[in-house]
Amino acid sequence: MNHKNITPEEFDKLSKEPNTEIIDVRSPEEKVEGFIEGAKVINIMGPSFAEDIKALDKDKTYLVYCRSGNRSSTACGFMASNGFDKLYNLDGGIQAWNQYSKS
Repeated sequence: MNHKNITPEEFDKLSKEPNTEIIDVRSPEEKVEGFIEGAKVINIMGPSFAEDIKALDKDKTYLVYCRSGNRSSTACGFMASNGFDKLYNLDGGIQAWNQYSKS
């Protein structure tokens, strides 16, 4: 595996570390389901996804999420194949995050 699946608790903790960015790979319309503060939206289904990802700083740590964790896992795989190595996927996606943030 080229990334680590992490819990919402781990995601939250890592998001506060320096040199860390949060990437939301959902479509802009999905924002109604919730949004993690500070996340940058790079739609995995969008035409510029590959070039937007390749333009990111490879030295940073990336926390990636989608609705349930599937698309973000795919995005992490793409990122890893393009030289990124500090990748974390939110297991359960925004659905898990919403449950966590309500507790």
